[in-house]
Amino acid sequence: MTTGDLIKIRRKEIAMSAERLAEKVGVSPATIYRYEKGDIEKVPVDVLKNIASALNTTPAYLMGWKENAPAIPAGFEPLPKMSTVPLVGAIACGTPILAEQNIEARIGIPAAWRADFALTCKGDSMEPKIKDGDIVAIRTQPEVENGEVAAVRIGEEATLKRVFVFPDHLELRAENPAFSSIILIGEDMNTVHIEGKAVGFCRGI
Repeated sequence: MTTGDLIKIRRKEIAMSAERLAEKVGVSPATIYRYEKGDIEKVPVDVLKNIASALNTTPAYLMGWKENAPAIPAGFEPLPKMSTVPLVGAIACGTPILAEQNIEARIGIPAAWRADFALTCKGDSMEPKIKDGDIVAIRTQPEVENGEVAAVRIGEEATLKRVFVFPDHLELRAENPAFSSIILIGEDMNTVHIEGKAVGFCRGI
């Protein structure tokens, strides 16, 4: 395999986008794609070192020196690259509760999620997908696509629901069919603020 092939394979192993790798290395995404396709056959040594560091491996591995490849026991998968985010209060997964804004701790989550903070869920309205006590990672953004799960603030209260926006109303839908949707019509739609999109969750064993 070429160095470009190994860069691409390793990047996909840790679920990192070419855009994210380019950002970490300080080159353009187009350059990363050219390396991977072999359009640029010789990767500068300093760039290769940066790529290896970003991909949590070694330049030797990316050059195809198998004896220096990361040793992973059979039956095991490598841990993804991690990042830390603040764990901010709790969010309701049933009846909305007051959103606590204190940072309780910093926790580790996969960097590929690109989350900005995390919340602890309370209630069972999002079961079976998300259970009471799960920690949900949130990427801050003001809008989500219809049907995506988001952390939503209504006034001073917050909840986790699937968001559906229609011309004349907004629906915050629970995953659990035992719970009714929250429907906001007309001016009440303006009371809703999307804190961010749910991009992953962690569950205790």
